[in-house]
Amino acid sequence: MRHINKINMGGTDRLHNQHHNPPDTPQEATIRWQNFNDKLKNLELLLYEQYYLCCYSELRADEEGIGYHIEHIENKSQNPARTFDYTNLAASAFHSDNLKKLPNNVFGGHAVGKRGKNGTVDMNQFISPFQANCADYFIYLSDGSIKPNARLSQTEQNKAIYTINILNLNCPFLITKREEIYRELDALLDEHTNDEMVYWAEIELLPIRHKLSSFFTLKRQFFKELAEQILIDYKNGTLL
Repeated sequence: MRHINKINMGGTDRLHNQHHNPPDTPQEATIRWQNFNDKLKNLELLLYEQYYLCCYSELRADEEGIGYHIEHIENKSQNPARTFDYTNLAASAFHSDNLKKLPNNVFGGHAVGKRGKNGTVDMNQFISPFQANCADYFIYLSDGSIKPNARLSQTEQNKAIYTINILNLNCPFLITKREEIYRELDALLDEHTNDEMVYWAEIELLPIRHKLSSFFTLKRQFFKELAEQILIDYKNGTLL
């Protein structure tokens, strides 16, 4: 999970105006959100903030043909007042029209757990991509699975486990995709010198036309210190 830095705190004017008079009940929140006709423009703002990565899985859902939807990090059924709160919104896989493309592998905001079908989401246990340290909770393994970071306390590991389960982040589809990426990275490491790996790390970690490739945090963990130096240089504008 990659930390999302909110750069447009209000979204579009229409969203901002709706938030000035927020819904009072889950029913009102559902109806008003369904009737809100400025979703596409706000989705574009969210995707720009996220470099087109799904807020939970870091998948480039556009490249997989499953699209995105506007996700309420805190579900509108649990907190109707935040239905139009831009600081509660992110872009997540899938577009609702594409759920049938992967019927047994729905993850992210449309996962059964996150939708609250098994009970309300415990926001005290749930790790949000708006948390600055959210990436520290998870480790990506070479078999494609995502696990809690064993270096954390048991309480923090439990939060990671809860979040992984709620979002279905170890569904077969994501495991397969992440394992493929890991194998590709391993092959690069075997075939190239250390100097050449700098070039490949830059390709994998830096945005192209303000878009990142899938599974940024997995790649950041794979490249370790090299990744950190590249990201520092990029942030400082010293990367040639």
